[in-house]
Amino acid sequence: MTAPVPATDEILVELVDQVAVVTLNRPQKLNSVTQEMSDALVEIAGWANDSDEVRVLVLTGAGERAFCAGSDIRSLDKYATPWDFRNREDYCDALRLLRKPVIAAVNGYAFGGGLETAMTCDIRLASTTASFAAPEIKLGWIGGGGMSTFLAHSIGASNAALMLMTGDPIDAERALAWGLVSELVAPEALLERAVELGRTIASRPPIAAETAKANLRAAYNLPQDAAIAYERDLQTVTFATDDAAEGRAAFAEKRPGVFRRR
Repeated sequence: MTAPVPATDEILVELVDQVAVVTLNRPQKLNSVTQEMSDALVEIAGWANDSDEVRVLVLTGAGERAFCAGSDIRSLDKYATPWDFRNREDYCDALRLLRKPVIAAVNGYAFGGGLETAMTCDIRLASTTASFAAPEIKLGWIGGGGMSTFLAHSIGASNAALMLMTGDPIDAERALAWGLVSELVAPEALLERAVELGRTIASRPPIAAETAKANLRAAYNLPQDAAIAYERDLQTVTFATDDAAEGRAAFAEKRPGVFRRR
């Protein structure tokens, strides 16, 4: 493994076979995110989008206790006004800028902004010891990084209301049953499984993978007829790529395809 830039002491980046493994590295604070870490995630998102060496990103947390406990609450008092707080550069916004597929490897607490972070990812894997909560209500506010819309889409309105209005955590088994995560994995095998899945996706034609992500987002946000028309347009775009021609040729010749993102 090599560690390309950008990276900081609190945000580690390793590139593994076109899979960028990004680790929130503040385990003594449950990987809670400071503004400096948020700024670094903005930079990493831009790098990942622009780098031909990156086809998939895996996001996880350091240590055994937490994936991410959200924003460092002590750092929130530095904003001079609520309007400054509202207009801050936010790490969830940075992750939503990623065009490439993102896998969350949730290895412990995913609370508050940590839950929002996980839900910005396209696929969520969790350790059997993971837990999930939207605890902001206990402190007098609500989430602002997409908490309500992501929960409602993932687990349904009633389950979302239960989490949002109590702030109480759910365990990994319930998260799986509700559809918040796709798989549960033993803690010691979680990152390996996430990277394995990342390699599988990275082996697919990259333009098609990025287009599939864009199309899925549209499917959530557009009326059905518009979503189907948009999907047809995106299919036409991908069909015209060199990678699609290579895919058809490889199928006819019964060989693996070699895809170059063009």
